[in-house]
Amino acid sequence: MMRIPIFPLRTVLFPGGPLQLRIFETRYLDMVSQCLREDRGFGVCLIQEGNEIGEPAHPHPVGTIARIVDWDKRPDGLLGLTAIGGERFRIRSMELAKNRLLWAQVEPLSAEQSPPLPEQPAELTRMLDQVLALPGLGYEHTPRADGDADWLSCRLAEILPLRLEDRQRLLTISDPMIRLQSLQSVIPALRLGQKDDA
Repeated sequence: MMRIPIFPLRTVLFPGGPLQLRIFETRYLDMVSQCLREDRGFGVCLIQEGNEIGEPAHPHPVGTIARIVDWDKRPDGLLGLTAIGGERFRIRSMELAKNRLLWAQVEPLSAEQSPPLPEQPAELTRMLDQVLALPGLGYEHTPRADGDADWLSCRLAEILPLRLEDRQRLLTISDPMIRLQSLQSVIPALRLGQKDDA
């Protein structure tokens, strides 16, 4: 168990995935300063109830540790930062600090080991190549691991047009092969939706 600050957001961060934020609330500016000073991460959880701004939101219990890899003061005066998803965790207990920042005791959740993928479908490889090459998304900070089921399933869960609840459900799956199978089952429905839009 470890104690970390929690940043509830309307996004799901996966291990190895980039997260770009603009920080302006004092509690989160303080959190970022402390994380940089102590070389530690913060927890990112999808909001279950509430909003990103104002009163602390109630987060989903499974989230991902975010490690800051780059930051800068933006022209608008806000703090911009890029973080990369690390290990997943489950919240065991939470407390609200005086500055309205959520802190939690969390239990790390490791991904199960899976055998290397025999081959990656060409269509998925092309789609990943196109998305990962787009500038400004933060993927330049993340190493590729094409034959790894955990890496592939996390990247697909990030880039496919899924509902936040579906992304959260995928984040809770510890077995990368089951996560990948779950994603492969939704791809035909996504294709059908694209044809309906045409």
